Amino acid sequence: MKRWLSWWDGRVVLLTLDVAVAAAVIVVTLTGGDPRDPHPALYVPAVFVSGVVLLARRRWPFVVLLVAAACLPAGVTLLPITVATYSVAARHGVGLRTGAAAIVAGLTGNALGLLKGPVNVMAVVILLGLFVAGPVLAGLWMHQRAALLGVLRERADEAERTRTLLADQAVFAERRRIAREMHDVVAHRVTAVALQAGALSLRAPDEKTEQAAETIRATSATALDELRGILRVLRDDAPSGSGEANPGVLASLEDLVEEVVTTGARVELELPDPLPAVPDQVGRAVYRVVQESLTNAGKHAPHAAVDVRLAVTGDRLAVEVVNRLTPHGSAVPGSGYGLVGMRERVELAGGDLRTGPTGDGRFRVLAGFPVGEAS
Repeated sequence: MKRWLSWWDGRVVLLTLDVAVAAAVIVVTLTGGDPRDPHPALYVPAVFVSGVVLLARRRWPFVVLLVAAACLPAGVTLLPITVATYSVAARHGVGLRTGAAAIVAGLTGNALGLLKGPVNVMAVVILLGLFVAGPVLAGLWMHQRAALLGVLRERADEAERTRTLLADQAVFAERRRIAREMHDVVAHRVTAVALQAGALSLRAPDEKTEQAAETIRATSATALDELRGILRVLRDDAPSGSGEANPGVLASLEDLVEEVVTTGARVELELPDPLPAVPDQVGRAVYRVVQESLTNAGKHAPHAAVDVRLAVTGDRLAVEVVNRLTPHGSAVPGSGYGLVGMRERVELAGGDLRTGPTGDGRFRVLAGFPVGEAS
């Protein structure tokens, strides 16, 4: 069925139209033909053949024309050959086939009339105009219209591709600008913090101060490493990772929690054993959700205990971060985009995110991701 519909460009409406045309031709021919002259026994079969064959006029219009011409001696009207002539012109345009179709239609359509009696020039002209020139001109117009629409579609597609290319170029230029700004401003500031923390650790008056300075220096160095990765992606448009499943990113959560704990925070981490294998995009989203949640907890509920739990249920990975709400937050300013960016990253990974107070004095971040069965 699909192959047959390809004759009509896969459009049922065109098939319906051709069926209606064939039926109309059969009805008109039966009512307007002459079954007595010259072969009455062949009249009805010829009528149905000349009508049904029109269903193939979009695929083989010239063959349909020849069949319609062959049916004329049985007393069939000129309507089938007229439709076939139009179809040849509409399919092939100006060319040899259209010219041959006009000649066949002109000769066969007038030959029988000429053989029956004296030549009537006016009748011949009328027949040529109505049943040959008219269908040919209409078919050529449809052919040109279809060609024009094809050109317009190609231009529209080309314009769309050009717009997409320009948009990609604009995005790439903006990414490079952002990368320059981040390198010139953020990287410089973080480097200064790392250097000052390193200097402080060397001149620390006591062990506690030295440990705090070393933690600041190590955190700044890690931030610089992550910033370099972001700058590489922004500048080179490098792929952010493969889609292969692995538990590597989830395993790094332990290092993340350990870094946060060294700053004095109280964090409890619960991971499934064994860790599920997840795509890199999901793994990075989980890591960023935990990282951002710990950062927000440190800002808005300093010194409050934080519970981080990952659990696998069927084909879903749940990430839950819960902390107690405190009346006073830290003095560290926030960007206001933490939860927004977290939600966007989770949705890009195919997950969902819910955040907010739980009603018992706690704040919860709950993210769910689709993963395979736990290994």
